[in-house]
Amino acid sequence: MPFTLATWNINSVRLREGLVQKLLREEAPDILCLQECKSPVEKIPTEGFAALGYRHMIASGQKGYNGVAILSRLPIREVARHDFAALGHARHIAGQLENGVVIHNFYVPAGGDKPDREINEKFGQKLDYLTEMRDHFAAERPERAILVGDLNIAPREDDVWSHKQLLKVVSHTPVEVAHLAEVQEAGRWVDITRKDIPEGKLYTWWSYRSPDWDRADKGRRLDHIWASPDIAGAGHGSRVLRAARGWEKPSDHAPLFARFDL
Repeated sequence: MPFTLATWNINSVRLREGLVQKLLREEAPDILCLQECKSPVEKIPTEGFAALGYRHMIASGQKGYNGVAILSRLPIREVARHDFAALGHARHIAGQLENGVVIHNFYVPAGGDKPDREINEKFGQKLDYLTEMRDHFAAERPERAILVGDLNIAPREDDVWSHKQLLKVVSHTPVEVAHLAEVQEAGRWVDITRKDIPEGKLYTWWSYRSPDWDRADKGRRLDHIWASPDIAGAGHGSRVLRAARGWEKPSDHAPLFARFDL
């Protein structure tokens, strides 16, 4: 059962309902994983998505903050939602397709502005969240699984516009990169995006603070698609829909795609 999957931090699914519909119409992924929906589940505008063929949704939401959802043209059933680090945040949902593949959709905490847990509680929460993700996947090694989402870390030097200048900036600090690497190793996850695009600068996020984001191109690869090793060979066709960052009233993230021939 081949399918195309996309992941996108939408930064308010209700505010940007039209952009989600535009993506579904023009790109037609079989599955779209959204983060930072900022909506209770019952207020997610599902009617318009269903009219475009996305009649299946699983979601974890909360008013005004966080929130994750999976929209699908394929039947999907919820199999897990975890509150890592006991933050009380809607940051994870997992669904299983009829072929047995489990899709984990994550929105890892951003971590605030200062990369020091002693003075910045949010940074500590981010590290704790990643630690519990690591422990979870170490205890329950994923099989026939895909992990996607806004992981809020750009791990490689070529995942940021300037490795040297961002070493002390939250999202690219060595301690965050090390924590993310431990999560990946615990689950033996394969980074599908970098398997397909092994070299070169690659970004999925550009700050709202840069009005000339496209020309300046000071981006970071914060969004990821991973797969368990037993199905990683089936993943291909990775791409970033950079143009979406330039749509009217956009999210600061661009959608990331991959295809799986399973």
